[in-house]
Amino acid sequence: MRATFSLLGKVRNVIGVLLISSIFTTNMAGNSIGEIFRITTFGESHGKAIGVIIDGCPAGLEINLDFLQNELDRRKPGQSSITTQRKESDTFQILSGVFEGKTLGSPIAIITPNEDQKSDDYGHLKDAFRPSHADYTYEMKYGIRDHRGGGRSSARETAARVVAGAIAKELLQKKAGIEIYSFVSAVGQIRLSKNYSELDLSKIDTNIIRCPDETTANRMIDFIKETKAKGDTVGGIITGVIKNCPVGLGEPVFDKLHADLGKAMLSINAVQGFEYGSGFEGASHFGSDNNDIFIADSKNRIKTKTNHSGGVQGGISNGEDIYFNVAFKPVATIMQSQSSVDKEGNEVELKGKGRHDPCVVPRAVPIVEAMAALVIADHWLRAKTAKV
Repeated sequence: MRATFSLLGKVRNVIGVLLISSIFTTNMAGNSIGEIFRITTFGESHGKAIGVIIDGCPAGLEINLDFLQNELDRRKPGQSSITTQRKESDTFQILSGVFEGKTLGSPIAIITPNEDQKSDDYGHLKDAFRPSHADYTYEMKYGIRDHRGGGRSSARETAARVVAGAIAKELLQKKAGIEIYSFVSAVGQIRLSKNYSELDLSKIDTNIIRCPDETTANRMIDFIKETKAKGDTVGGIITGVIKNCPVGLGEPVFDKLHADLGKAMLSINAVQGFEYGSGFEGASHFGSDNNDIFIADSKNRIKTKTNHSGGVQGGISNGEDIYFNVAFKPVATIMQSQSSVDKEGNEVELKGKGRHDPCVVPRAVPIVEAMAALVIADHWLRAKTAKV
């Protein structure tokens, strides 16, 4: 019990520093996102805890604690045979900003303690740079790094994003009817042949890969297991869908809605690509094929015949479904020997140790949803100031 109080005391000190710095400084450190609905995350992979401060969440929002925990459970390690076997309960603790089940309008502070660190697995990496990791760049930028599990650059940090995104989801669903989904649409060369509109999105969580098409899901799962057995990793694509988004979200010219969504997605570990609407394929189309023609429905509501724009035109939502793809590279830690160098430039041989995902996309589904929710919640609140 004494250790728990000690941890909470240290976390509160960190939170105090973060709150003060957020008031008096700009976001130069890159640990915050959002203008009105704004979050700042903190913590390292093998530190005491991962945490987040949410500022700007309106008062009076009822918080479903079970929903928040379920979102964390979807992201947590050790959940299936195709994910890392690190065991973390990811049980969160709300330290401030919520009273009697409702938000107070004050900063919400949440921590998720780290419980299953095995720092010895990373001892051999103290002075060596792993291929395609952040080891070298962090060392050069800061002159110091936490080599245990990647420290701040670890995907462990995304637990903080997911719990914050869960609150954003609650806000959007309860107050605006906006729904956010994401699912695995590709693993390696195995791709869904169906458009998202042809899929039953309620089936996303019915299998461990989180692909709503059972036949394709089984092929993906088998392929990931084969890849893992070889000590290798593979990348994939997650498709995101935002439904019931009102017209008018987005702030030209530099805070266009799709630009902020792109930034949010590209901030996720291992993401190397983002496209929305017709995306890169649209670059090969003629304008006569790619334009979305406006029509009026039977109730005289303006719609578009097609949705190549992906629900965003001129950087502003147009009321249609927003859909996008996020490309994830293969996990950089592989269970095979690779050559690299140490701090002195000496050649070294490295082989992955510890517990790592052979494919990151199954656990990244709730992360993509969380980041989309954070962006949409921020722009939904910003849109309320656009006109009187």
